[in-house]
Amino acid sequence: MSILKRPVVSEKATRQGEKLRQYGFIVDRNANKIQIKKAVEQMYGVTVESVNTMLMRGKTVMRGTKSGMTKGIKGRNKKAVVTVKDGDVIDFYSSI
Repeated sequence: MSILKRPVVSEKATRQGEKLRQYGFIVDRNANKIQIKKAVEQMYGVTVESVNTMLMRGKTVMRGTKSGMTKGIKGRNKKAVVTVKDGDVIDFYSSI
């Protein structure tokens, strides 16, 4: 079971990383803050100051099919915003 699923790469997340040293990750729903902190420190070699987590609600979608309208829910996930120590940087684009 991997704690970190993928980083959140968006304009807002990039701006927070540059100015506030905060980086976003999609994580396992059952992971707690201590496990997330250890996983980020081990994977990226940085010192984590704080971890904030939020449960993201699944979005409702409606789809028209031959048999009528179908209602469903997209996947739910958990997001973590990690603040790293001053001077540490996480570079998501180094492996591209």
